[in-house]
Amino acid sequence: MIVDDHPLVRERLAGLINEQPDLRVCCEAADLHEALHNLEQCPPDLAIVDLSLRNSHGLDLIKELHARRARLPILVVSMHDESLYAERALRAGARGYITKQEATQKVLQAMRRVLEGEVFVSPRIAAGIAANAAAPGPVVRDGIARLSDRELRVFELIGRGHKPRQIAAELHLDIKTVEAYRARIRTKLGLQDAREVLQHAIEWTRSLD
Repeated sequence: MIVDDHPLVRERLAGLINEQPDLRVCCEAADLHEALHNLEQCPPDLAIVDLSLRNSHGLDLIKELHARRARLPILVVSMHDESLYAERALRAGARGYITKQEATQKVLQAMRRVLEGEVFVSPRIAAGIAANAAAPGPVVRDGIARLSDRELRVFELIGRGHKPRQIAAELHLDIKTVEAYRARIRTKLGLQDAREVLQHAIEWTRSLD
């Protein structure tokens, strides 16, 4: 199953996969709702998930897929910064992470490794995860990497121009909770006020597009 909100990306991935003699795309989806529907209608042996989805986020989908089918291999194929998102995706339930800039053969290699039950990330990310696991205590990270998954999602929505009420509706939270997340974001990033949070959020989200 391919889950990506860009039809052209789905078409290219499907073409690559269907060219393989032992692989076949069983279904496609553009968002979390479609993916969960497909999970029941045509259960896949592998889910390929982007992080930027229509009306949802890939990390939320990964958590849902993992909760419903814990043994389903999930591979993230995304434009998002691997150093920031790979470990988050693995914690959410994915078994691999590869960026869309990689060559097609590398993507196929990642798919096959994940299908075989292995974990696939770049050597740099693997080394970082190993270092974190070996650390005697919590690893303190600078900047955006210190944000929790939910804080990072709120930060991204702020950068995309969403008001607190819109963020609350999209994430099914109340306004006070959103404001609490924004306050924690400001503290973790060392920013002075909401205006600086907005400015940095806009700059960061532009780098994702």
